[in-house]
Amino acid sequence: MTTAAIVVIGNEILSAKVTDENGPFLARELRTLGVELRRIETVPDEIPLIIDALRRCLASARWVFTSGGIGPTHDDVTISAIAEAFGRRVVLDEGTSKLLRARYGDKLNAARMRLAEVPEGAKVEFHEGYVFPVISLENVTILPGVPSLLREGFTRIRERFRVAPIFTRALYFTLGEGALAEHLDATVARFPSVGIGSYPRFDDADHRVKVTFDGRDEGEVRSAASFLRERVPAGTIIREE
Repeated sequence: MTTAAIVVIGNEILSAKVTDENGPFLARELRTLGVELRRIETVPDEIPLIIDALRRCLASARWVFTSGGIGPTHDDVTISAIAEAFGRRVVLDEGTSKLLRARYGDKLNAARMRLAEVPEGAKVEFHEGYVFPVISLENVTILPGVPSLLREGFTRIRERFRVAPIFTRALYFTLGEGALAEHLDATVARFPSVGIGSYPRFDDADHRVKVTFDGRDEGEVRSAASFLRERVPAGTIIREE
């Protein structure tokens, strides 16, 4: 099993000026790759709070992905925070510096040059056809906050994180959670390796509860769903996925 955590960085997310798209995107992608997401934290553009979140995430997951705070402006402090968290200096990456000089020429100023800053010892990966590199330091991958750029960057490296898939099934019930609880408890006790989730609805959906079954062993997942199905009264399951 491989685990991951995400640190979403930006005052604009916490102030609701911008809706976070990157956390949900990475969560979906990581699940598709078989990576279990253990934590998502959202923090402002403040170095101490970024470091604090990074340390918690590093303690709980193998891989950490950061989103946002890399750029030329005063509030882009992610590189500095990650460097400090690892006890490294901030240095200029020569490959990125050359690209910036070629692109901006005489218009290359100090602000734009900040785009070449990386934590000392970072891996800076350029891929043909793309204008910016993907930066990583040990098990932390540093991604842009602009959703289109984050998706572009992650897509280039996504396959390196693929592990054994997570299998899932779902049952949709006309019963409420109160009527299902004893049967769910029995299923959880019988299949401890299967993650079982119960999600009630209180709107005009065609079901009252959705129960999901997740696990690495497809046979166990199917067996857990069958076990619960056989315990409940006939006609109370609307559908199965």
